[in-house]
Amino acid sequence: MDNMMTAKIIDGRKLSKEINHATAKRVQQLNQNHIFPKLVVVLVGEDPGSQLYVRMKNRKAKKLGIQSDVKHLPDDTSEDTVLKLIDRYNQDNSIDGILVQSPLPEQINEDHVISRIDPEKDADGASPFNVGRLAINDEGSYPIACTARGIMTMFKQYQISLKGKNALVIGRSKIVGRPMVNLLMNENAQVTNINKFANDTSAYTRKADIIISATGKCHLLNKNNVKPGAIIIDVGQNRDENDKLVGDADFDDLSSIASYITPVPGGVGPMTIATLMEQTVEDAVRRHK
Repeated sequence: MDNMMTAKIIDGRKLSKEINHATAKRVQQLNQNHIFPKLVVVLVGEDPGSQLYVRMKNRKAKKLGIQSDVKHLPDDTSEDTVLKLIDRYNQDNSIDGILVQSPLPEQINEDHVISRIDPEKDADGASPFNVGRLAINDEGSYPIACTARGIMTMFKQYQISLKGKNALVIGRSKIVGRPMVNLLMNENAQVTNINKFANDTSAYTRKADIIISATGKCHLLNKNNVKPGAIIIDVGQNRDENDKLVGDADFDDLSSIASYITPVPGGVGPMTIATLMEQTVEDAVRRHK
């Protein structure tokens, strides 16, 4: 294979704008039928990263015409207080999507909180009920983890076939790795999942046709451990020695041998928020049917 190939860049910013445009249009149509999609985000504590994400989500929702509320609770909030709040939101018929921003303070069990969200109002596809539906490849319509679903939208829009491909997922988080494995399996890819305990990461990366990496390790992937023509989906967000935001993949290095690659920033990130908005509107449509 020609080593001078130039990878096609999967432009998450451009694609997310298209999705957001369609979402805004759909919200306008729903408003005409007296349906007003609404998202509520629960933020506990003062984590700067979480506060930034929540502000971005809130701003984007309002820009698209989605009603959006943020409930910001202090660091020392009890689990019981959060659970009672979720119960209230579950009962509130004006709310279509509920999202609890991670991480939560240590006194709050995240699993307990996520499990309490009504599966029909689960904006991020994290409810055990919806996770189970994905695992068994339920054909119905239900929320799916936003980052993983956003990646599947990228594959579809760029007409990347997954059937029979050797797909490697690096990382096993509930919001990326695990749902990604199920989504790829459901599209008939041959899926391998590894984590930080793998003895030799390169032994897996060199064989993969598609690599989805969500480790938070700077430059984990480079042209020495990726085969020519591979598709690289980079979910990592790290700071390099110059404090520049970079992914798990050495973008410049891999651009000469990969067939497709996502940049950081501007790849998967914008797709996650666009998918959250899309999913909130879908929750509203399902609930009002």
